[in-house]
Amino acid sequence: MRAQSRTSVLIIDDHPVVLQGLRHVLEDAGVKPVLEARDVTSGYRLFRRNRPDVIIVDLGMQGSLLAGLDLIRRMRSHEPCTCILVFSMHSDPMIVARALEAGATGYLLKDTSSDELMKAFDEVRSGKPYLSKDLAMRVAFLRPQVGLTPLVDLTSRESQMLSLLAKGKTYSSIADELGVSYKTVVNTCLQLKRRVGAKNLPELIGLAVRLLSAEA
Repeated sequence: MRAQSRTSVLIIDDHPVVLQGLRHVLEDAGVKPVLEARDVTSGYRLFRRNRPDVIIVDLGMQGSLLAGLDLIRRMRSHEPCTCILVFSMHSDPMIVARALEAGATGYLLKDTSSDELMKAFDEVRSGKPYLSKDLAMRVAFLRPQVGLTPLVDLTSRESQMLSLLAKGKTYSSIADELGVSYKTVVNTCLQLKRRVGAKNLPELIGLAVRLLSAEA
């Protein structure tokens, strides 16, 4: 693994074991300093304050299926040249494509080896895109077949609702949990169905369950 001295890194992930493992691999390769954040808010704050050379970010955080997508968009909007590596359990090519369209420089699965992690890190640090051959092939086959843009623009609230739907929550319980009105939940779900092309609520729930399963 090539040493990466004088390269600052920010890891944003809500799993302590992942944070510890990434720090260990990076520091062994000579990467420092390594900053950590366990939620979207503190992650964005550290990003603005420290302007790290590389950001490694998970997609699913704080009970939200794809909270990382919105964070990636915000970072990319503020710093267009930001080097962002997604480190996720999501292997669904649609989710990979959404992350790339949101502004991620590279995408890596969490079951990868430390050698591939550093290879991806080197590429992203240089501003080059990174995907494993398998993911690149799957995304390439996917792109001509489906429109990916609608889900790239999911808000954090919409992502939270998808997550709660996947857990079998009713409209009423979702409204109570999120502190919004029943009507707001109904209207948001209607918008979600139109954006993802779901014909009815069961189809929308099915999509939510598939996304949640990909995160597990």
